[in-house]
Amino acid sequence: MKLNYEDHGTITVLSVTGELTSDQSDPFRRSCQERFEAGRRDVLLDIKDLTLVDSAGLELLLWLSDQVAKHSGQLRLVGPDETIRKILEITRLDRRFAIHESIEAAARSIRG
Repeated sequence: MKLNYEDHGTITVLSVTGELTSDQSDPFRRSCQERFEAGRRDVLLDIKDLTLVDSAGLELLLWLSDQVAKHSGQLRLVGPDETIRKILEITRLDRRFAIHESIEAAARSIRG
């Protein structure tokens, strides 16, 4: 897994490339916590280059959702491919997360 982020005011765009599995749990959590400590509260999670998500990865998404809510922010998932979208549908997590096709659309959906 590779994580990159760009900060824009209270919004951070966090891009995940590769696999989101139990092996990446600690680096993912650490990176997210750093963003919150830096004053970010809204997260646009760019997952267009995510190739695999397992149950631990889904738990990380739920953890992130809880952390964003704790900081009075909003979470948006951006660009899941058909496989990841299907996983979200099967687990009914597509009902929990706001999913957008582009960073721009996700950013516009954040209410200030």
